[in-house]
Amino acid sequence: MQAPDRQQRLAALRDTIADIERKPALAEAANRPRGEPGTFPTLPPGLVQEIYTDGARDSGASLAFALTQARSLLTARRSTIYYVQLASEGQFFGLPYGPGLHWFGIDPAKLVIVRVTDMTEFLWATEEATACRAVAAIIAEVKGNPKLLSFTASRRLSLRASANRVSLFMLRSSTRRESSAGHLRWRIMPHRSSRHAFDDRAPGNARWHLKLERGRIAGNQVDWMLEARKNGFALFSKPTGLGRSQVETPFSGAPPALLGHRLSQAG
Repeated sequence: MQAPDRQQRLAALRDTIADIERKPALAEAANRPRGEPGTFPTLPPGLVQEIYTDGARDSGASLAFALTQARSLLTARRSTIYYVQLASEGQFFGLPYGPGLHWFGIDPAKLVIVRVTDMTEFLWATEEATACRAVAAIIAEVKGNPKLLSFTASRRLSLRASANRVSLFMLRSSTRRESSAGHLRWRIMPHRSSRHAFDDRAPGNARWHLKLERGRIAGNQVDWMLEARKNGFALFSKPTGLGRSQVETPFSGAPPALLGHRLSQAG
């Protein structure tokens, strides 16, 4: 077993290496236009974004956040989004729901679901998908902190995603953070819902607090409020100070899908 001080030095070294390799991609992200007030900045393709929730119950929010960004990356040439998941975790997380995707503003014909048996296949499928020129983005969902999803594995994914300009969204369900070569790290936390339009005693639209824990983007903003709306998210510039929403503009971006499960396409 490695001594704690050696483990700390290795973790610091990994972070230093990752920071050096992230700089070109993060520079582009930081220089992108901010967009209109209250909207989410447009991020360039080729980034590896880790999206963390503290528990699996909030995994739907992280998936929606990834899909919303992925939709904006679709082009005539890159017209597909891949969703990679361990088959054993499908029973725990569930699968994207076709009618729900339509409500969210997503064409289910653009999403391809890939279900694998173990982490070796998971990493292989994710890495190979980044080399496909028809792929705009990859959403890879994994629970906990698998040993095979190491710093070395994340570095391989980061280098390949950057080289091929394919965005990778790693959906993580864990309270523990480990060293990785991802460009951006987000945390999505549940928040008090909005007011119901017709009943003050009933909950309104679901809301989440989005926090950028690692990396830098245009404007250096680190906190947002996300609200689930038809055809995507609405964004709010302030995560606190509830009251009436200040901005009603939907978050542009949400993606495609070719659903691989019959139940997901039930009307």
